[in-house]
Amino acid sequence: MQTPSTGLPSLDAGVAQVVPRLQSWSVGAKAATDAEHRTTFLGGCRLYPKAIAWSVIVSFVIIMDGYDKALVNFFFAFPVFRQSYGHPVNPDAPLDQRVYQISSAWQAALINASLVGELIGLFGNGFLTDRIGYRRTTIAALLWLCGSVFLAFFAVNIQMLLAAQILCGIPWGIFQTLAATYAADIMPVTLRAPILANINMFWWVGQLIALAVLRGFIGNSTRWSYRVPFALQWAFALTILSGIIFAPESPWWLIQHEKPEKARESILRLTKWNKDNIRVNETIAMMKHTNEMEKYMSNGRKSYLKCFTGTDLRRTEIACLVWLSQAFSGGGLTAYVAYFNEQVGLSVPNAFNLAMGMSSLGILGCIISWFLLPSIGRRRLYVSGLLATFIILIVGGIVSLLVRSSAQAWVLGSAVLLFTLTYNVTIGPVCYVLVAEVPSTRLRIKTLVLARVAYNVSLLLINTITTKMLNPTAWDWKGKTCFFFIGTNLLCIVWCYFRLPETFGLSYLEIDILFERKAKRGKFRTLQSNLENAGYFNLSRDDGQPNIWIGY
Repeated sequence: MQTPSTGLPSLDAGVAQVVPRLQSWSVGAKAATDAEHRTTFLGGCRLYPKAIAWSVIVSFVIIMDGYDKALVNFFFAFPVFRQSYGHPVNPDAPLDQRVYQISSAWQAALINASLVGELIGLFGNGFLTDRIGYRRTTIAALLWLCGSVFLAFFAVNIQMLLAAQILCGIPWGIFQTLAATYAADIMPVTLRAPILANINMFWWVGQLIALAVLRGFIGNSTRWSYRVPFALQWAFALTILSGIIFAPESPWWLIQHEKPEKARESILRLTKWNKDNIRVNETIAMMKHTNEMEKYMSNGRKSYLKCFTGTDLRRTEIACLVWLSQAFSGGGLTAYVAYFNEQVGLSVPNAFNLAMGMSSLGILGCIISWFLLPSIGRRRLYVSGLLATFIILIVGGIVSLLVRSSAQAWVLGSAVLLFTLTYNVTIGPVCYVLVAEVPSTRLRIKTLVLARVAYNVSLLLINTITTKMLNPTAWDWKGKTCFFFIGTNLLCIVWCYFRLPETFGLSYLEIDILFERKAKRGKFRTLQSNLENAGYFNLSRDDGQPNIWIGY
């Protein structure tokens, strides 16, 4: 394939000699790539309203997941739940004066049990989605969850609850990456960031629903106060299932499985184009071109092992460390906000009120990020968020050293709220954008699975340590827990500064080329203006701008 404007070899000229079919797709692929770069945010919304709607429907599994996972964490601050599954810390006191706690070991076990199930579900998702597609995988996971909730609903002891957490964790693990990869597959460049950022917001929506439900049951002293919240999971699952049944399959998945006609049908269901619109053929050509390029680069392999070889190793590293930074930045502490607030001195109702405020701020932060992502780079937002949360953690740690009082408790609670807002304007939503954009399209599912596995394994450590730091029967650090996350946050800042590239405004094919040429971190941003003006298909190594390609 020759560069039309200069007659010089284009970037994929060498590949075109090995994969002749690229030449037949290059004209349409170039037209589709140029069209994506020209499409504005509002233009994308007008062209892809159905894709946005289907992405939101599939992402509802994240709302359900956020609700489900929040229950047990918030139940630790629930007196009736602690009485049913815990033990009295003052057994010699009269019955009506006993204070119950679930030991830090059992707290960690219950939370980590779901993580074990999630690890199984994550790896299962990597195989299932590649083989049977997004729609059928989601349907199977929802049906499994409906069956597993029975064990949680009827649990008479903490051991049964532990088993329920493992079983429920399997579909939760599937949901954690499926929504992001599906959205990344069906969205154009201009809509990718805002739609992927919504996934972070949906976690908070689910958590807010859980808090609102539990807040309404605080005055209920019967076991129904925690069984009804468990039962609501059935309503979530069945409602989502009724929509997923009709969802279109990812056109990228169909192209990778040699089903171009079905991919064409899927594109028509996701856009406002009619079947005679030339944009449909051009989009198919772009997908085929990208798929063949990636097959050539990876020797056709789509295994987990391929994620750790060649240039894909760097992509896996970035996806894993970006997700790990979510947890080690201090985000892992927010999962215990109700329990944290209670342990630093707030009443149970006030602890839940602040937790609900935190979830609302989380949603607000994600909405603010919609307006920042289209104009500010992913890297800049992510690193800025880490720096800001680092400062907030320092303030929280200093306040925790003061004499314990009601004022101190409210200041610490407010610091958590400020942390939450900052985190969800920056770190939370940007993480989902980066981890979905960095992998190749053929290895996206498996790369995200590995990244989420790394995140969940880190949560095993964080959950175990955090419960000990907060629990009065263990280390009883209370607000001093901030100091632990100050150290881990700093490590995240250092890694991001030196290793995190900028993917803002780049198509998947352009990102492929940058990684394949081993572009340095700073080169991603340097090349963006040239890609915006000329596009991948028009740039060559000798286009009169030799400095562009130094280091590639």
